[in-house]
Amino acid sequence: MTPPGRRRATIHDVAAEAGVSRGTVSRLLNGTSYVSSEAREAIEKAIAKVGYVQNTAARNLVTRRSRAVGFVVHEPHELFLDDPNIGAILLGANEVVSEADFQLVVLVLDSERDSQRVADYLRGGFVDGAVLVSARQHDTIAGAVERLGLPAVFIGHPPGHPAIPYVGIDNRSAARAVTQELLGTGRRRVAMVACALDRDSGSDRLAGFRDALGERFDPRLVVDHPLYSYASGLEGARELLRREPAIDGIFAASDAVAAGVLEALRETGRSVPGDVGVVGFDDSAWAVRCVPALSTVRQPARLMGRRAAEIVLGQIEGVEVEPGGALLDTEVVWRASA
Repeated sequence: MTPPGRRRATIHDVAAEAGVSRGTVSRLLNGTSYVSSEAREAIEKAIAKVGYVQNTAARNLVTRRSRAVGFVVHEPHELFLDDPNIGAILLGANEVVSEADFQLVVLVLDSERDSQRVADYLRGGFVDGAVLVSARQHDTIAGAVERLGLPAVFIGHPPGHPAIPYVGIDNRSAARAVTQELLGTGRRRVAMVACALDRDSGSDRLAGFRDALGERFDPRLVVDHPLYSYASGLEGARELLRREPAIDGIFAASDAVAAGVLEALRETGRSVPGDVGVVGFDDSAWAVRCVPALSTVRQPARLMGRRAAEIVLGQIEGVEVEPGGALLDTEVVWRASA
């Protein structure tokens, strides 16, 4: 920061101190063309001596880049703060973006007004690309990004936007695997608290649950809620127990949901896993905080964030992206809840 009363150093000061032209200094700062090693060394020393700080806004006008990537999350504010899975994705993306000397700009959508505001922001050129998290079917922001031709990548694979690549997991096969493990413990009346059926992760996890049950699938033993939240698990399990008190197994669509399920079971005096086996999904911080610790599906959230950021930065640099996306591996982690 320039002390009060002291003139802020300019590019002209750097050029005079380094003994080079203003154009040479500008080329180095903006990375627009080659500068000799001798000139580079002289300019860097001059910058340090005169205390020059580059005007980022002016540089962006020259390069037509913001050097920022949007991290767009379509979730209520409180869920964004409470969901360790989203946090892990964000940290992974930020690691890659920071390594490339870009900024990660977090944009949270909690209403249609938010969607319009963020769409206007993206149109304004404030970011060079975007990572889209928790996108729904017919998502306003995804449509805006597609129309803009903005470099972007989904976490997950919502339908209807084939031009935008994605990084995700095979939610259907993972849900099938963990449900089969639960059935393998001898459970006979297995239910599910399904969530977020308006996006691919939620609908695919329900499909995997149905696959595992086959002819034993009973639609009465499925309740659905819009959000992957503790409250969804609590309310969902209470409703399932009202419908069928003999339930002996529950698949919760996320670990946060499973934590709510465990509380509902405690309320009714049912033991876990003695009376009811419970499994979750994510292997997030919720899984090991729960008592008993959750059997669940481990998904590589931080790695998904890293891969997504790498894809967006590649697009920004002009790398051609093949249609489709990448599915990362998951595994069932068995603990004491089932």
